[in-house]
Amino acid sequence: MSAPTQPGKPTPDNAAPAAAAPPRRARGLRAQVNGLVGLLTVLFVAWLLVLKVNNLRDSVKEEVVAANRVATQLLNRMTWLAASQGTSGVLGFLNGVGRIRSNDVTLTNAQGQLLYTSPPSPYKAGRDAPDWFQRYIAPEPLMQAFEFPGGRLEVTSNASRAALDAWDELIRFTTSALALLVLVNVLVFWLVGRAVRPFGRIVRALGELESGRFDVRLPPLPGREAAAIGAAFNRMVGQLRAHIDTEKRAVLAERRLLDSRELTHWLDQHIEQERRSIARELHDELGQSVTAIRSLALAVARRVDDAESRQAAQLIADESSRLYDAMHGLIPRLAPLVLDSMGLSAALQDLAERTRRAHPDLQLSLQLPAALPALQPDAALALYRAAQEGLTNALRHGAAQRIELRLWAEGGELRLRLRDDGRGLPAQWQALPGHHGLRWLEERVGGLGGRMSVQSAAPQGVELQVGLPLQPRDEDQNQEGDAAAPHNDQGDTVMPMPRGTGKEAP
Repeated sequence: MSAPTQPGKPTPDNAAPAAAAPPRRARGLRAQVNGLVGLLTVLFVAWLLVLKVNNLRDSVKEEVVAANRVATQLLNRMTWLAASQGTSGVLGFLNGVGRIRSNDVTLTNAQGQLLYTSPPSPYKAGRDAPDWFQRYIAPEPLMQAFEFPGGRLEVTSNASRAALDAWDELIRFTTSALALLVLVNVLVFWLVGRAVRPFGRIVRALGELESGRFDVRLPPLPGREAAAIGAAFNRMVGQLRAHIDTEKRAVLAERRLLDSRELTHWLDQHIEQERRSIARELHDELGQSVTAIRSLALAVARRVDDAESRQAAQLIADESSRLYDAMHGLIPRLAPLVLDSMGLSAALQDLAERTRRAHPDLQLSLQLPAALPALQPDAALALYRAAQEGLTNALRHGAAQRIELRLWAEGGELRLRLRDDGRGLPAQWQALPGHHGLRWLEERVGGLGGRMSVQSAAPQGVELQVGLPLQPRDEDQNQEGDAAAPHNDQGDTVMPMPRGTGKEAP
């Protein structure tokens, strides 16, 4: 059992996440170049200072050692010459010589009493180099002792004045180096600022471009690199504006295409409604009227005794029959009424039978699925019109002798394929005028979200394919009695290719 937590006290479960650290601001190109140049200059000056100090150390050592050697040789010879006069002679000689550079001289008698020491150097009196500098730059002291009767003479090297000279020279060199460092950095800062100034203008132009100003352009910029970047930026903006204009035109064209497809769909619906209305009027009203005229004419022909009147009445009856047959042949072309009442499979079978009767020499094969999936009425009508258009083109323009028509469902689509062995389509037929039926059919299929392709078939002829997406219908119309039809091994309804006997056009 967990212990209760105090209100307001953060726990591992309700602890607020730590505030994210603000992102570090990236250093600019100018600051990076100045920092790099400054660092390199400092390193160069430090390297020069190290070389200078080492050279000064070698110089001080050479000077002190050489001075001590010369002083030792001089005093050694002179001391023996003056020793004949005793300690007083040596003391008089030393007082006459005075201070020897870079050396300290002391004289003691036989009892060890100090008789003489070198006077302080008047050179840069009162000043000395720092102790740490003297310890580093001065060599180890050299001491030479000379014994003579009645006394002892010691010569010890003293590098204080040489170290002071080296210190003064180092100060002058360091001051000059620092002045040069400042001058170089100021010059580099100015030159780099002048060189990168155009890049600030480029960054501002990019910001304006990001905010949506596509009319921004850069003027000619100084410097080869900046000028190249500016020219590339202007080209990029020009191409971007052209691309945006193209996108706008594409969006406008797509909108117009959608409007055109909506208008096409609306026109199709109204045309089909008018066709159905006319077909029903022909079937119901005009058909009955023609039938009545034929019946009356036959009745008159039976009742009259005059041969001429009987012949006229029979002529009226025959013309009425011909008109009735022509009207019934026109009704399926206006509107496939069987499509509304019995479905797509029955409509295609009716279309195939009428085509065979109209073209006895034609071999027409029809393959239908055992049961059609759910399909919208508009899609069913579009597939029927596709089959009708394909048959008309194959017979009227291709002079086909063999036609295969197949309907099947695959990949979420209901597909229709019509293949003939006619003359085929001319090359680049899409760019040629005409073919309004195929173009109108393509618009119709595209408006329903489908796809259509027309291509040459091997070895000859044309292949028309239409695919429409499967969607649920308002009413299930796939109970069309297809189960009674013969099927092939794949479950498709197979219609044989008999030669027709009628004269009715599709």
